[in-house]
Amino acid sequence: MAKPFIEWTVLPHGRLTRIDDNILSVTGNLRMPPMGQVERRMTAVRLNDGRLVIYSAIALREAEMSALERFGSPAFLVVPNPIHRMDARIWKDHYPNLFVIAPAGARARVHKVVPVDATVADFGDPSVNFVTVPGTGDQEAALIVETQNGTTLIVSDLIFNLKDRPGVIGWLFRKIGMTGDEPRLPAVVKARLVKDESLLRAQLERWARLPNLTRIVIAHGNIIANDAPQVLDRVAKSLAA
Repeated sequence: MAKPFIEWTVLPHGRLTRIDDNILSVTGNLRMPPMGQVERRMTAVRLNDGRLVIYSAIALREAEMSALERFGSPAFLVVPNPIHRMDARIWKDHYPNLFVIAPAGARARVHKVVPVDATVADFGDPSVNFVTVPGTGDQEAALIVETQNGTTLIVSDLIFNLKDRPGVIGWLFRKIGMTGDEPRLPAVVKARLVKDESLLRAQLERWARLPNLTRIVIAHGNIIANDAPQVLDRVAKSLAA
């Protein structure tokens, strides 16, 4: 895993994109030898009072940071698991009043990088809910966001949606299950993150029944905007009964 940044460091990234009335997303590239470039995503959710929940933060160029601040006021920083902490310290330095949240199973490792204020969250907005994902040893956190347009599920490493790549690196990515023809829980991630397959399977199945589930926003790969319930059911079936 790459070392956490101690200074504001902007890596290659795209532009902020609005995916719902109160949700922005941006993707960037992180070089992780020997695997090459890995896509990562930050998501910002605007609460009903204008404050922002930043999920899996990445440092952005000045123009994109200004656009983010026009969208809302960064107030909460969710570090969704121990791996996605690389930019946490520099975001806290940039916004000293950020309230930092990490799931209980990740708190100790995240705290080595940035002080953690809480392991659960009430954002004061009933349409945005923080969930510590069962079956992950309390290491993974998700968000559920409800709008008039539908429900958005935001997760980190539970689902990858990366397409195959050429060459030896592409072969390696496919071999360890990080790329493929459809969204998946990679075996290498499963080995690290999943502690109880039956509990996680039950949670995925519950999420698949969320009313008007419109999309799944993930950290690695394209947003799942088609057949989101079916994707969750398929990933659930890949786990032990």
